[in-house]
Amino acid sequence: MRVGPKYKIARRLGERVFPKTQTTKFTVSGSDKKPKGKRGRGSMSEYGSQLIEKQKARYTYGITEKQFSGYIKKARIKKGNPADEIFKSLETRLDNVVFRMGLASSRAAARQMVSHGHILLNNRRLTIPSAIVRIGDIVTVRPQSKDKPLFNELDERLKTYTVPTWISFDTDKREATIKALPTVSQGEINLNFGKILEFYSRV
Repeated sequence: MRVGPKYKIARRLGERVFPKTQTTKFTVSGSDKKPKGKRGRGSMSEYGSQLIEKQKARYTYGITEKQFSGYIKKARIKKGNPADEIFKSLETRLDNVVFRMGLASSRAAARQMVSHGHILLNNRRLTIPSAIVRIGDIVTVRPQSKDKPLFNELDERLKTYTVPTWISFDTDKREATIKALPTVSQGEINLNFGKILEFYSRV
């Protein structure tokens, strides 16, 4: 998914939704400050607030509007809480699982890993970042890719990285097993899926 200037987008949304904006440079530049004006965040309409939440989720997970609206439609027809279903769909994307395993420093990098064939799902090479993983699935680095330059700093990064509890990760094998489905409380706490559902109920 192609996006515009990341600093500008992050400032407008009021959240550091890109790895590039989660840096000291972003803070020093003043880009982390909320925009001022006649329609500051305090006077934002309910629709505007819902739109912001939707955009935050889209940019956080790096997906298109078409993909996102598709997840909304599926969530509404499933049993259970629609907000939980949206979250599960986003978190169980293969590119996001690779990111949650700590193999990549960002979802964009994880998406590239999958697209370039460096990741196996249940011992099969898969190049579809949006593929959904299920309980019991095994995600691992392709043996032929383990010595690739993009994994050079992986050992150092994994020393301080904590894998979510719904994923069992074997550091030595570079292999993860999906133990359970994630819940909203285990993910992006800055996203309000209730407001996102309200936004789509109006369009």
